[in-house]
Amino acid sequence: MSELSFEGRVAVITGAGRGIGRAHARLLAERGASVVVNDLGGSAEGEGSDVGPAQSVVDEIIAAGAIAAADTNDVSTEAGAKAIIETAIERFGRIDILVNNAGIVRWAALPDVDPKDFDRTLAVHLTGSFNTMRAAWPHFVEQGYGRVVLTTSSGVFGLDNNLSYAAAKGGTIGLARSSSLAGAPHGIKVNLIAPAAMTRMGGGEQPDDAQPVAGQPFMPSSLVAPMVAYLAHESCPVNGEIYTAGAGRFARLFIASTEGYVHQGPATIEDVAENWKTINDEAGYYVPGDLMSWSGSFLKHQFDMAAMSSSGLAASADQPTS
Repeated sequence: MSELSFEGRVAVITGAGRGIGRAHARLLAERGASVVVNDLGGSAEGEGSDVGPAQSVVDEIIAAGAIAAADTNDVSTEAGAKAIIETAIERFGRIDILVNNAGIVRWAALPDVDPKDFDRTLAVHLTGSFNTMRAAWPHFVEQGYGRVVLTTSSGVFGLDNNLSYAAAKGGTIGLARSSSLAGAPHGIKVNLIAPAAMTRMGGGEQPDDAQPVAGQPFMPSSLVAPMVAYLAHESCPVNGEIYTAGAGRFARLFIASTEGYVHQGPATIEDVAENWKTINDEAGYYVPGDLMSWSGSFLKHQFDMAAMSSSGLAASADQPTS
């Protein structure tokens, strides 16, 4: 396979001053993209700001002979998101790729979750992704092309003390699935990455130049970036999908439905209880492409019964009368 290039493309990467975002920015720039490195420069909890992280990554990229510009606007505000996208337009004339990586973490479980912490977490992860995507969208539509990668997390599977984070990351899945359908007619593809890396938000950052040590996890951020780069490339074959990457493994995550149990006529609680095993049987599960395909599959027994009923009526009509 020939080397995948991003020559002529312009990418905006949020939260790119450290860790996973930094790895994304460095790889896309290395492959020819002009990169806007956005980072507010705050703490892992979202406190404060600092121009240093974004500028440091830009300096690294430029020193390597590639092109980048720093941006320190806040994704969680509409004005900040618009300014981030405008940085790309003003500096490089266009935007082709948006990677929403900015995030914070505020650990807590119910009932101790502070509503302000919950709101702030959603504001960065979910609303921030919405804000930047909304700002970039008209440019994508006008040029008939765009690639968006939103960051979700395996945290959606559940952890007792990451309620705010899991809720925000679950929301990005719905955001991506819906916008991927809206973008398809315009050449826009929206996918998700669930990264697996040792970062400061995860309790300890592993340098990208770290070497494997026997018996210890090897999870630098650089092992996530190739999947993100592929999803951001013009040759990306999928839309609205979730992928995970890290520690040398790349995999697809998906939302699926069992075939379940079909009950004829009014059902009772006891009917549900008696057929619980069938309802949960994963044999023959299916992966809906969108809401309409799920609805069609979920209601197919209704359509089948309607067809049988219509067929019966037609047969009766064909019978000779006495």
